[in-house]
Amino acid sequence: MKVFVTGGTGFVGREILGQLLSAGHEVRALVRDGSQDKLSGHQNLETHIGDVTDAASLIGVLDGCDAVIHLVGIIREFPGRGITFKKMHVTATENILEACDEQEVQSFLHMSSNGTRERGSTAYHRTKWQAEELVRASGLDWTIFRPSLIFGRGSEFVKMLTELIRRVPVVPVIGDGQYRMQPVSVEQVAVSFVKALAMPESIGKTYHQGGSESYTYDAILDLTGKAMGRKHVTKVHQPLFMIKPMIKMLQGFEQFPITEGQLKMLIEGNVCDPDEWAQAFGLVPISYADGIGECV
Repeated sequence: MKVFVTGGTGFVGREILGQLLSAGHEVRALVRDGSQDKLSGHQNLETHIGDVTDAASLIGVLDGCDAVIHLVGIIREFPGRGITFKKMHVTATENILEACDEQEVQSFLHMSSNGTRERGSTAYHRTKWQAEELVRASGLDWTIFRPSLIFGRGSEFVKMLTELIRRVPVVPVIGDGQYRMQPVSVEQVAVSFVKALAMPESIGKTYHQGGSESYTYDAILDLTGKAMGRKHVTKVHQPLFMIKPMIKMLQGFEQFPITEGQLKMLIEGNVCDPDEWAQAFGLVPISYADGIGECV
């Protein structure tokens, strides 16, 4: 099968590309100009320079393809550079769906996010919902995946935690650290995308992807520290009433690590029931505790 992939240079995208190629598929990856070197050469991998937010750059790019895997998304806006949730989630999805319709590609696999809902508390989740609605109304043979926090070797989340634990004697924690997460393995996320290409029973389904266990943020820090050989991770909890005004004031600076929206999603937690996904794809979800040792 020949598969067109958007977002292939990202953390999840690289894993999916690798698994597609290992399974014998041909892959055409959409990349921004200057990013083509991020993808290693493979006889069954070709790159096409374009931008999924620019409909004109998608003309003809799906010729000969059997399916599209759409992975493009952001976790933070930078409006001053024209990077917004509306553009990257909604406009991008609209453009690639129109390209599928015009170039007669019927199979469409879409990456959304756990917590996505129409009346979500953040623009991130609301625009993810709007993108899903476009997919559902497209008339294509679609499958939507909603992963929880994705972890694995090279993930920004694991890198952030390990650098904090390694560099500072006391790790700062926003709030009480009791909000829960259910990290999911990047390898298992990718496995299900690749398998779905040959699973007509997955058409029209939305799957929540999560690990076998959920953990508090404090516990995730402890598990990460243990994997690094640390007996104990010392933490200092910062009250929300002190943190919120600072975030509101400083979030406009790109170097500042968190926004109000990200804070809301953090405190809200990120858990799901992965049973339907696991059963459909024949998976035994890996827990963060069992998987983190291979990531640090």
